[in-house]
Amino acid sequence: MPTAPSVQPTSAVQPTFEAFDDAATPLSEVTFVVVDLETTGGSPDTCGITEIGAVRVRGGEILGELQTLVDPGTPVPAMIATLTGITTSMVRGAPTIAEVLPTFLEFARGAVLVAHNAPFDVGFLRAAAARSGHAWPAPPVVDTVALARRALTRDEVPNNKLATLAGFFRASTTPVHRALDDARATVDVLHGLLDRLGVLGVTTLEDLATASDPVPPARRQRRHLADGLPDAPGVYQFVDGGGEVLYVGTSTNIRTRVRSYFTAAETRRRMTEMVMLAERVVPVVCGTVLEARVRELRLIAEHRPRYNRRSRFPERQPWVRLTVEPFPRLSVVREVGGPGGPGGATHIGPFGSRATAQLAVEALHEAFALRRCTGRLPLVPSPRASACALAGMGRCGAPCTGAQGPDDYAVVASKVRAALLGDPEPVVAAHARRIAGLVTEERFEEAAAVRDRLEAFLRGAARAQRSRRLAAIPQLVAARRADTGGWEVVVVRHGRLCATATTPPRTDPRSTIEALVATAEQVEPPDLPAGRAHPEEIDLVLAWLEDEGVRLVDVGPGWACPVRGAEAYRVRGASPAVVAVAAGRAEDAAGTSTA
Repeated sequence: MPTAPSVQPTSAVQPTFEAFDDAATPLSEVTFVVVDLETTGGSPDTCGITEIGAVRVRGGEILGELQTLVDPGTPVPAMIATLTGITTSMVRGAPTIAEVLPTFLEFARGAVLVAHNAPFDVGFLRAAAARSGHAWPAPPVVDTVALARRALTRDEVPNNKLATLAGFFRASTTPVHRALDDARATVDVLHGLLDRLGVLGVTTLEDLATASDPVPPARRQRRHLADGLPDAPGVYQFVDGGGEVLYVGTSTNIRTRVRSYFTAAETRRRMTEMVMLAERVVPVVCGTVLEARVRELRLIAEHRPRYNRRSRFPERQPWVRLTVEPFPRLSVVREVGGPGGPGGATHIGPFGSRATAQLAVEALHEAFALRRCTGRLPLVPSPRASACALAGMGRCGAPCTGAQGPDDYAVVASKVRAALLGDPEPVVAAHARRIAGLVTEERFEEAAAVRDRLEAFLRGAARAQRSRRLAAIPQLVAARRADTGGWEVVVVRHGRLCATATTPPRTDPRSTIEALVATAEQVEPPDLPAGRAHPEEIDLVLAWLEDEGVRLVDVGPGWACPVRGAEAYRVRGASPAVVAVAAGRAEDAAGTSTA
């Protein structure tokens, strides 16, 4: 039977450290259970445990020990018996692992599990728990082999075997392939490694969890930048010594996220450079995750941090405009200007790049005989004007020569405006026919180019239609249940998040809503379809509003989108162009079947 845990004196002293992370667990206060197993072989699936030895230690003091032989249920191989000295006759009559495991799990309860080559020992214990029907508690695990690779150089030790490390750290017990002796030796090795890692800033349990990461010491030592940061959702800003904001990020837990920048979890080269320049981290705690994401966008747009790659220049996101003139044309512009709708400038977008916006323009030219020249045309054409090649191809009515008058051209422009604001079916149909013909001819690369043009148009049109329905509303109030039991409440005006709060659990949210509405930021009406916010902020707010469980508390007229608009082709995880072409084929097939 297992020997009862006993408290024994020891000369090993777990190192102490002068400074600890206030929000973390100092290593001197962590309870470790160092375990070692002897087995009949190397695979937990086909081999059994013959001996368990474990030492419970905290602050350099041994709190107890556990040792027992285990009957593996099979003979001990001769090679294993020679190596460990454990024979079949020794384990015959010993308790089985099903009998021993509950005692060990109780002995290790609440502790960090430590082993030399931990995947081996923990793998056997986990497999034994599964076979015997015991729940594996999944404790934190520390591998002294991994720590040794981080703390020691090849000049100091030729390898990371337990016997080598025990000799290097002058362990009080020599490992001899018996479980308790090897566990005792591993305790001394653990203390020696913690002493080495302490100078690298590994002073807490959280530090130890990533101590084996291949992180340069200079970067790891800057983990103090996370000291005192809140365990709350919000925005964090890395700032250098001159006050320049280097990087802005957001997280549901600011402190945990900032600490990850000093571990191997952060692999981006530019982030390593940024961390080495930073002198402090400025947190902004937010009431809701939506507020945190919106604040991140606004701070990036305000400071334009050099290490942020997205959202820095919202004014550079282009739009496609159908101009206001006697003979309207398509133009790629930087901003929305003038009222939309019949008789006014009409826009779709914004697009991620000018090249993408140009693809959308090409998609519209594919479907409509709209002029492509860039200059303004007079009502009375010049006698010397001559038509371009597009007119001869039937792709333009040649208003520049008077062949097409303003009224006839207005009919074409109105169809383009309808496709932009409402039903994009003419654009979809033209591209579906073109793609089908190219595929039949096995011209797949050209078909892909046509698909990309349709994709750009549908995304830009859908984004404009979505933006318009939110930006047009002077005030929208919505709420959804918070994880804490209260309500997350938002006030949005012309697409801009103007106020947000989370109400306490089991309280009437109406008073909070009234206060938010009364104190929310005032916003002037925008030029539609643009709103009074960063385009990505509008996307974030819309995504939040579309989440399951969101309730509209107050919304003005206009909260709708065209039934057959470009949004109809938005399917999660699918390309709008592919959805549109597939829908067109299905309609054609249905029409053929009916005929």
